[in-house]
Amino acid sequence: MILFPAIDLKDGKAVRLIRGAMDSATVFNDDPAAQARVFAEQGFQWLHLVDLNGAFEGRPVNAAAVEAIVSAVDIPIQLGGGIRDLATVERWLELGLARVILGTVAVKNPALVREACRAFPGRIVLGIDARAGRVAVEGWAEVSEISALDLARRFEDAGAAAIVYTDIERDGALEGANVAATYELAKDIATPVIASGGVASLDDIAAFQAIADAGIEGVISGRALYDGRLDPASALALLAGPAETGESTSC
Repeated sequence: MILFPAIDLKDGKAVRLIRGAMDSATVFNDDPAAQARVFAEQGFQWLHLVDLNGAFEGRPVNAAAVEAIVSAVDIPIQLGGGIRDLATVERWLELGLARVILGTVAVKNPALVREACRAFPGRIVLGIDARAGRVAVEGWAEVSEISALDLARRFEDAGAAAIVYTDIERDGALEGANVAATYELAKDIATPVIASGGVASLDDIAAFQAIADAGIEGVISGRALYDGRLDPASALALLAGPAETGESTSC
């Protein structure tokens, strides 16, 4: 199972929000590329980026910061936020990103998601952000009538590499992850799931590791890594432990 450190980009800086509210942003690093280097040096194997401004505006906004991060590290990176057309998908992938995350368009333009999956196999991730079980779009500003599970099932045959499932009410709140809801989603679909929202401790990571066989590919953590609640070395050692004894829980 992969632990993805998150770098959320707002106005060119690395920030964290609480439950997706832009006015709750806490700046953790004025230099996102430097933060990316820190995560790489700590031993993380992936980075998870979100263009927060882009998610609200429906177009890439923090491109300079993303490009700087791509140039700064050699580990694979996935990015979401403001990606609404195939040309933007292609541009990001050509820049060097390993995967792009499509969220709002999964609800508003599902044909685009399918087209992107066909054009770039293994490089498209479906972003499903849920508030009280219902999918939120446009930077979480709008809540649809579609359930997270129903949306995931609609794309089971599309060929997405994974689904990033975020519980908005837990995101950035350090109140613990919604393991139960993530498990209920993962066990009912074939697409691997990456859990996001509220991961605040080793206990959260251990809880997801325990249900990895349900289809949990990884876990995203942000604020807990920045404020020291989650020690990177301990978290990575926890995930590496079973593999060393031959009892892998990787998906």
